[in-house]
Amino acid sequence: MGTSVGIDVGGTFTDLVAVDDDGAISIRKVLSTPEDQSVGVDAAVAALGAPAGSVQRVVHGTTVVTNLLLERSGARVALCATEGATDLLILRRQERASLYDLAAEHPVRLASQADTFGVPERIAPEGVIRGLDAADARALAERVAASGAEIVAVSLLHAYADDRHERALARAFAEFAPGLEVVLSSDVLPEIREFERTSTTVVEAYARPRVASYLRALAARLGEHGWPSPGVMTSSGGMRAADSAARHAASLALSGPAGGVVGAAYVAKAAGISRALTIDIGGTSADAGLILDGQPLVEAGGSVAGVALALPRVLVETVSAGGGSIGWMDDGGALRVGPRSAGARPGPAAFGRGGTSATVTDAHIVLGHIDVGGVSGVALDADAALRAVSSLAAHLGADVRGTATAMLAAADAEMARALRRVGVERGIDPRDCTLIAFGGGGPLHACRLAMRLEMRRILVPPAAGVLSALGLALAAERREALGSVMRDTTAMTSEDVAAIIDRLTRVAGDAVVHESWFRARYRGQGHELEVPVVRAMSGDAIAARFVGIHDQRFGFTLDVPVEIISARHAASGQGRDARLARRGPSTWRGDGPLRDDGGVFDATVRGPATIALMDATLLVDEGWVARALPIGGWEMERE
Repeated sequence: MGTSVGIDVGGTFTDLVAVDDDGAISIRKVLSTPEDQSVGVDAAVAALGAPAGSVQRVVHGTTVVTNLLLERSGARVALCATEGATDLLILRRQERASLYDLAAEHPVRLASQADTFGVPERIAPEGVIRGLDAADARALAERVAASGAEIVAVSLLHAYADDRHERALARAFAEFAPGLEVVLSSDVLPEIREFERTSTTVVEAYARPRVASYLRALAARLGEHGWPSPGVMTSSGGMRAADSAARHAASLALSGPAGGVVGAAYVAKAAGISRALTIDIGGTSADAGLILDGQPLVEAGGSVAGVALALPRVLVETVSAGGGSIGWMDDGGALRVGPRSAGARPGPAAFGRGGTSATVTDAHIVLGHIDVGGVSGVALDADAALRAVSSLAAHLGADVRGTATAMLAAADAEMARALRRVGVERGIDPRDCTLIAFGGGGPLHACRLAMRLEMRRILVPPAAGVLSALGLALAAERREALGSVMRDTTAMTSEDVAAIIDRLTRVAGDAVVHESWFRARYRGQGHELEVPVVRAMSGDAIAARFVGIHDQRFGFTLDVPVEIISARHAASGQGRDARLARRGPSTWRGDGPLRDDGGVFDATVRGPATIALMDATLLVDEGWVARALPIGGWEMERE
């Protein structure tokens, strides 16, 4: 079969995990290169040194789309919308950017008003009200071509139900403006809600050219090593081949964080855990996720960098609290941590790369939580960390250790809020879950986060510091198809359900595993819940399952008909397996700091204590007991 490689690009480190035919794992970790992510990827590949031809596949987790949205550095997009509905990106949902700040504004939209063009057509629920004239379509295509736009997004009213005008306009562009690529909302998100459908379509157009260029450059670098073109992790937790990923750019917005939750779910299954909250703490941010019945929870909707993006995605709540998050004093004299991060350059002060600001990593070093001998190939300068935290303490008028402790508490509070939002808002009691903590900083913060949420069990997985990359290496190829339904369950037979699933299955293509979900709601509600379905289910059976999910999530039910809004189908291939086990005798002989090198290790550690892992540091707080697991990693429980 050949080696499967996962490469996760973070704000500070680029992680690589290779899984051989026998499931053995190899790990490499290098500093990221924000100016060009592919350079850091190339360095990680070179560090592995795998012979040409030995690598069968590469799966990449990337922040390219997120960075494009944050920096507003995507393509110039021309938006074609129905005349009279060209202000959707301005009106949004008519909600304020900040409830109590009347001066706050929403982020700048991705398609300017000058690049928005009205299309003389209209389709209503009852049918075509105003047809799209061929001459009008040609004139519009010529105007857009002359505007200087790089790519065209088309989002016409009710195209989720009737796409004939979008298709006609695409043909006009192909004939009269062949140099412009056209993105249709009926292809990207064929669902109701005009604003979300339009915004998601514009995101796809905005990101597609840059994503395609990045993947071409990355494929060329990998090709120099004799490696295949990369697959890319999607937001919904599956892998797409590079050419397909380039044409589904919007689906990559949460590529990296999704890999972490997929990896956590794989390890949870090996440890016999079916319900867990996950926390992935990297250098720039922390990502909270949820695993139910052994699978990552996938939901539709949400936003990235203030831009509505309604495609399915692994549930991830991201906060700006990572190892590189900078501590500072606000105008009121209070200590704050983040959202600004030291990133990979200059990085925390302890990295010795020019950083002078106190970061969360520096605070850990000051408190003695991290071995100053080095982490992930970076030699740490304890004196530089002390100087940085001392400078912040002087501004606050506090002592150094107290300042370092307060910095960690501030970061913990932010991450705990994210975990509560992920769990409690979905009817999940954190006390019934295991906390899976990973990323370079996850094991350092795990005990204190668990105590804030009154959780009693923690799993620190094997390869904790690079678990996202492991999740990428193991991920199965996955293609998804979406479709509009808009029918009451009372009017749906099992034959109707099967017909919808069969239609989406043909779009998604052949696969080893097929899964389907219907998005349902009580009639009159403004939000939906996803309900897993199979071909043999009737509308009444789907309604009953929806009622149960609604009761579990919100604590009540209604005596109101249930309607199906849309359907989602996933076609997945076969994922890879890793051999999670301790191998060989441990090299630690009981002298010096406790070190876990992945060897056979029968140990029980009572806190307070620190354990140096191969790619992270585990902090065992007072009142906690840590036990080495046969699969690798550690389990911790409160005494």
